[in-house]
Amino acid sequence: MSDKEKKLQDSIDYSADNIQVLEGLEAVRKRPAMYIGDIGIKGLHHLVYEVIDNSIDEAITGYCTKIEVVILEDGSVTVIDDGRGIPTGIMEKEKKSALEVVMTVLHAGGKFDKDSYKVSGGLHGVGVSCVNALSAHLSAVIMREGKIFKQEYEKGKPVTAVEVIGKSDKSGTTITFKPDGTIFQTTEFNFEILSARLRELAFLNKGILLTIKDMRELIDDGNGGIPRFEEFHSELGLKEFVEYLDANRERLIEKIIHITFDKTEIPVEIALQYNNSFSENVHSYVNNINTIEGGTHLAGFRRGLTRTLKKYAEDSGATSKLKFDINGDDFREGLTAIISVKVAEPQFEGQTKTKLGNSEVMGAVDQAVSTMLTNYLEENPKDARIIVQKVILAATARHAARKARELVQRKNVLSGSGLPGKLADCADRDPANCEIYLVEGDSAGGTAKQGRDRRFQAILPLRGKILNVEKAMQHRIYESEEIKNIFTALGVNIGTEDDSKALNISGLRYHKIIIMTDADVDGSHITTLIMTFFFRYMQDLIKGGNIYIATPPLYLIKKGKSERYCWTEDERALAVQEMGQGKDTSVGIQRYKGLGEMNAEQLWSTTMNPETRTLRQVTIDSAAEADHIFSMLMGDEVPPRREFIETHAKYAKIDV
Repeated sequence: MSDKEKKLQDSIDYSADNIQVLEGLEAVRKRPAMYIGDIGIKGLHHLVYEVIDNSIDEAITGYCTKIEVVILEDGSVTVIDDGRGIPTGIMEKEKKSALEVVMTVLHAGGKFDKDSYKVSGGLHGVGVSCVNALSAHLSAVIMREGKIFKQEYEKGKPVTAVEVIGKSDKSGTTITFKPDGTIFQTTEFNFEILSARLRELAFLNKGILLTIKDMRELIDDGNGGIPRFEEFHSELGLKEFVEYLDANRERLIEKIIHITFDKTEIPVEIALQYNNSFSENVHSYVNNINTIEGGTHLAGFRRGLTRTLKKYAEDSGATSKLKFDINGDDFREGLTAIISVKVAEPQFEGQTKTKLGNSEVMGAVDQAVSTMLTNYLEENPKDARIIVQKVILAATARHAARKARELVQRKNVLSGSGLPGKLADCADRDPANCEIYLVEGDSAGGTAKQGRDRRFQAILPLRGKILNVEKAMQHRIYESEEIKNIFTALGVNIGTEDDSKALNISGLRYHKIIIMTDADVDGSHITTLIMTFFFRYMQDLIKGGNIYIATPPLYLIKKGKSERYCWTEDERALAVQEMGQGKDTSVGIQRYKGLGEMNAEQLWSTTMNPETRTLRQVTIDSAAEADHIFSMLMGDEVPPRREFIETHAKYAKIDV
């Protein structure tokens, strides 16, 4: 059959019978990432957020005061609220209970009715029905109208009718679900990730009590143990949020500047504080959703802040002797701020809601900042002078940093490729195919160079511990030899057409950047230092999914000619059980503390071979929580760091 005849036959065979209609929630199960972002850790926890968001929407409207999250022993999660309860009456058009429609039909919910919810986080209407679709089992218990209703589902389909199971004079909704293990890469919920989100919601919705309890983990109380438990409640809201983020930094002004503005149809609330750090820590939210990529509300804030402070500085004569201009970045150095806006019909980029697109929000936030900040500066001249002095210091440091950056970039141009001498580059020139390992020490770097696949793997050895950027002024960072090597090796620099301080990744030479350090305390510290640098100065690479951490094995178990690598204590115990009948003395156990202890072939097969290695991708679930952790771990304040270590020591895997 000729090609022409084959194409003709294919077009005949392609008929109406080939068109598939995915009914109900089948589309969600078929393409889950379209609705929740991914099927990894992030997507798994997104399920809980969707259920909590429904409860928070009840709280915003004043019907809910308490939200409880419980991680059960079997790995399922229960979310309980004391709101009005999902309606259970029969819907005339669908001839079904409203509860069943909400749980099984996409784009069904009360959020499209402006009389039910003025603002809402889950405006796509796929939230709780998505959770149902992606759960092996889900149970909904509703208390309303003096009765207790219940319906159960499996993989999004009802397995029982809506039944009345009792009476109650209370109201509320209880959703219990177990994620489907055939869809998600992991179904184990992380207590820390969920508690960070609840803390965030408590600050954003003052007055609401949120609790989380983990039934999987009992804390010894001398009486059989109690579940791990935390509760979050904030009376001051955003002001307390800023205090929490700045707990490990020295504040420059005594009072937190608090802005509330509701003269437009878009309510705006902002809390901001200046501190002695050198980075900008501004976090934006729309209807409680953390817009990690910013959007029009962030643009409006920056515009209003820059214009207002610049006018005050010029009017006061503070900048008259400066020999260079002050730009917008200088006004945001050492600034911690939370921006929260409530928008009736937000336009997000996709269901995961990371960037706001409503143009009218920019003007509302700009007006709020300009009006309220002008009043504050006039009423608090002492604070105003301190802020202006900080801005001038930032401009001076930026000027010095620019010279240091230009020196780095000029050196690149003058020396041809400008690549660091220690860099062992790869042959492929397509960044999408290439990866670079940032390796601790020359010894391990030498082994990695021998073991790598030269076609697509590059190696950059780092000498010792890099500079702690959390404590350093910007110009010192660009003078650091190791950091200069990272910039030049990656092919990125600072400054774009739109923003002089933004990371320019147009010349990025590798799409995978892998941190590979020893499996000991020093190695963990070096990883943390490198991660601090990426979070503060190359955050776009983390958001773009370019940063990974290598996981070299901890043990090599040998018996005769048989050998097995182990990455965890559980794997080691299993290997000893299977190879040595449970006796450590009957097998050879080698503990790898340094990468240099492995030969090139071992390093390749365990840590660098794409077919067999395990890489941990670095992501940001909550930028505010990450900011707090980095400032605490890498900042000057010792007591908070000690408290954190004492609290979390039992969860750490430490090998001294």
